[in-house]
Amino acid sequence: MNIKDKLICASYILIALAALPATWLNNLAFMTQPSNAYFADFFRAAYVNAAAASLTNDLILVSLATCIFMAIEGKRVGIRYLWLYIIMSAIIAVSVMFPLFLLARHIKIAKEISLQSVPKAA
Repeated sequence: MNIKDKLICASYILIALAALPATWLNNLAFMTQPSNAYFADFFRAAYVNAAAASLTNDLILVSLATCIFMAIEGKRVGIRYLWLYIIMSAIIAVSVMFPLFLLARHIKIAKEISLQSVPKAA
């Protein structure tokens, strides 16, 4: 892998590492409030006003498009454990799992390119 590929991979890792606490610190803060005992409370709060509803709808729709992309592209490229990226996007956060999927995809493609550039023995 060349330096450009390594920088791209590092950026995906940094985004995923930033996204995990950015999402889960808020999730945990919400879930530890006594009035938010159920999963439905989270979605009810996500639609508390027009701004929250807009962001929620945007996130749901971009997550759907992202999962479709991961399924199609992951199958095309041959990403192992593809189903895990999609399921964990819903459980952990799409902002964590999509950069990790892009990382796996980039590594897979970079390996294939490097294998193609190796001269074959006669």
